[in-house]
Amino acid sequence: MSVSPFDPYPQPEERNAEAALRPATLAEFVGQPRVSDQLGLVLAAARNRGAAPDHVLLSGPPGLGKTTLAMILATEMGAPLRITSGPAIQHAGDLAAILSSLVSGEVLFLDEIHRMSRPAEEMLYLAMEDFRVDVVVGKGPGATAIPIEIPTFTLVGATTRAGLLPGPLRDRFGFTATLEFYSTDDLVRIVKRSASRLGVNIDAKAVAQIASRSRGTPRIANRLLRRVRDYAEVHNAGKVSEPVAMAALELYEVDALGLDRLDRAVLEAICCKFGGGPVGLSTLAISVGEETETVEEVAEPFLVRLGFLMRTPRGRVATASGWQHLGLTPPANGPVSLF
Repeated sequence: MSVSPFDPYPQPEERNAEAALRPATLAEFVGQPRVSDQLGLVLAAARNRGAAPDHVLLSGPPGLGKTTLAMILATEMGAPLRITSGPAIQHAGDLAAILSSLVSGEVLFLDEIHRMSRPAEEMLYLAMEDFRVDVVVGKGPGATAIPIEIPTFTLVGATTRAGLLPGPLRDRFGFTATLEFYSTDDLVRIVKRSASRLGVNIDAKAVAQIASRSRGTPRIANRLLRRVRDYAEVHNAGKVSEPVAMAALELYEVDALGLDRLDRAVLEAICCKFGGGPVGLSTLAISVGEETETVEEVAEPFLVRLGFLMRTPRGRVATASGWQHLGLTPPANGPVSLF
């Protein structure tokens, strides 16, 4: 299975590189102006009161800055930060151990909060509201619940699938925000800032090329910048001009709209192998040699956003725009009936 430059879940070495480029304060954070202003107000009010801010829920696709905002929140409040994730908390005892070890005012960042186990989720309700956890000792009729007081803390939950969060958990967050995809102008600013941090000699047109192919996602913009930098160091003494950037992006199979090899393979399979669709997800994944999760989570969302692909009850269907992007003529009678 190939690795896409647009994989939303970075590898450890990629995480380290991204961490070095993260803004440390809200003033440095680029994009998401509505969320930044709202969160800034929440933090300023909390500082004025000398209290911990309300619990915060951040939702949105991968790579838009949820982890960064959690780190900024801790920095702005001068508080320590604890990071964990929903899949790592499979038992209520796991959560109890984390909560009981927090210090007053600490920020707990819980990534992929929707993947936490139900028993842990129910324990979290009480912890968020009353700053207390009940630890059950023993089994059966002789079981005893021992209440344990925990320090005041701020939970920052992050999710890529807010719809999977149960209502009682969602309602316990004092501030919720949905992060949107970034404009090209914001991505240009992000690429310029990252290039400065990395010491990359890059011109404005090359920056624009990278930003326009980054699928509205800062994580992808920074990743493409590093790959273009590598190409320039090998082929052009480290100087990134527009032709160098375009050559590097062509090498990594990223086209002018930001589609990569997997995106085009999916689109070509629907158009050329299945007559434009509809075709089922598992069949489509087999045809391109990828896992169904990869096709569904990495390729499809972007193709749908561009209007190249439709999800229907009967399967995936290529639109006329999708055919045209591949340089193909869509069938005169359109795709097979969608319903």
